[in-house]
Parts: sequence; structure tokens; C-alpha cells
Amino acid sequence: MAGRHAEYGERVPKRKNTFSSRRRRLVQRAVHAGWSWVQRTGAVTAERPGRLHFGAMGTGTRLAFPQGTVFGEPWIHLGDHCIIAEQVTLTAGLMPDLDLGPDPILRIGDGVVLGRGSHVIADTTVTIGSDCYFGPYVYVTSTNHSYDDPHEPIGKQWPRMEPVEIGPGCWIGTGAVILPGARIGRNVVVAAGAVVRGVVPDHAVVAGAPARVVRRWTAADGWQPPLRTPAPVPIPDGVTPEQLLALAELDAESIAGLRAVEAAHEDVRAES
Repeated sequence: MAGRHAEYGERVPKRKNTFSSRRRRLVQRAVHAGWSWVQRTGAVTAERPGRLHFGAMGTGTRLAFPQGTVFGEPWIHLGDHCIIAEQVTLTAGLMPDLDLGPDPILRIGDGVVLGRGSHVIADTTVTIGSDCYFGPYVYVTSTNHSYDDPHEPIGKQWPRMEPVEIGPGCWIGTGAVILPGARIGRNVVVAAGAVVRGVVPDHAVVAGAPARVVRRWTAADGWQPPLRTPAPVPIPDGVTPEQLLALAELDAESIAGLRAVEAAHEDVRAES
């Protein structure tokens, strides 16, 4: 019998080890539950700062676990309701255990979101305004290497430092780099991968390396060049999740009918 199976290339099915499969599932659940507990316990808040004693840390602000490199905490001020994602580096000063004086070096406003793996390196003053959102792996630094001496390794030459300021309401895309001396205005979009230096005006979109203004809003001209898509329409107050799900199930014919009814109502209101 065994020879016949071997001759025709057949394999005898193996009995499934249900105990081992069940045990693996239990171990997997235990690992996930344990990691969730570690993340909750290792997160840093004003009520549970752990080893990190910031100069100021607002209500509702949270640093996810695991944290990146953090030092110079007494000179780091964090506003209210900030979200600092995993592996974010926050530093004040060139190295730990320096006395940086009476004033904060790194100031982060209220409602700021720093995406996973981002770095904010404040060897001199860095200010991030309220309600700024950073994608993952953004790099902000107030220090740059110098290469004045052609005979000395660049890493051994004294760096240049310039303050950085990012205005409120900005969106900084994934992988963007904000260089020393950057002055970014209010409600600015920095495209993914952009390298920003110098002054960026309010209400601008910048992209490229080095970044340049590719679109800007002014009160006189609006957006120039004009936006290619209409602005998103906010969900009206009072709309329930159940109503949104019902709308998602409508076909094109039903939607056209609803639009016709709404247009008729608009005409009646205009006549009255």
C-alpha cells in the first residue's frame, strides 16, 4: 500500500493538530492583549508623565508608546490636546543635561498632531502653532551642518543654528523637511517630501526641494491658480450615522430624484 502511494505521487493526509492550532490562537490573543496593555501603560500624559518631566504639558495631551528620543524636557512646552504618535523624537538643546536658561526652547501649541516617526530638533528656538497636523516622518530642525573648512570633516565642524517658526493651522505632509530659519505662515500646506527653507506666506501651498509656492490664496484674488475641485461640503448638523448609511445605499436614479426635489423646493423659496 505504501509503495503504491509513493508510486503514484500521492500523499497521505496528515491529521490536523487542533490542539496546537487552538494554542497558537490563544497565544496570539495574549500577545496582542499584552501589547495593548503596554501601549496604554507606557503612554505619557500630564497625569502620568513617567520619567519625562516637561516644562509644560497641557490637558488631554498624550505621547504614544513607544516614544522616540526625548531630552531637554524642562525646555519643552506642550499645549492642550496634542497627539504625539509612536517613535516621535522631541529634543531641546544639543545634548541632554544642558542648562538652557529660563525660557522654553521648543513650544508646541494646542491641538497639534505629530505623525509617527517625526523628529523635532530644537537646538535653538522652534515654535509650532496651534492646530498643526504633521504626517509621519516629518523632520523639523533648527540646526544644520556647516562645511566652511574644506579640510575638516563636516561632522566635526560647528553647526549653524537658526530659529524655526510654523504658524497655526498648517498641514505638513509625509516626509517633509523643515530647515533652520524657516518661517512658515498661517494655514500653509507643505507637500509630502518638500524641503522648506526661508519665508512662506500665509495661505500658501509649497512643494518641491527646495520648496516653492505652487498655489496661494489672497483676499483680492482667491486661490491662484484656481482650485480644480469644489470644496468639500460639511455634513449638516443633526444628520445621524444611520441616515448617512442610507444615503450610501442610494443608486444614481434615486440621487437624481432627490436633487430634482431639492431644486423644486429652491424654486418655490425663490418665488416666495
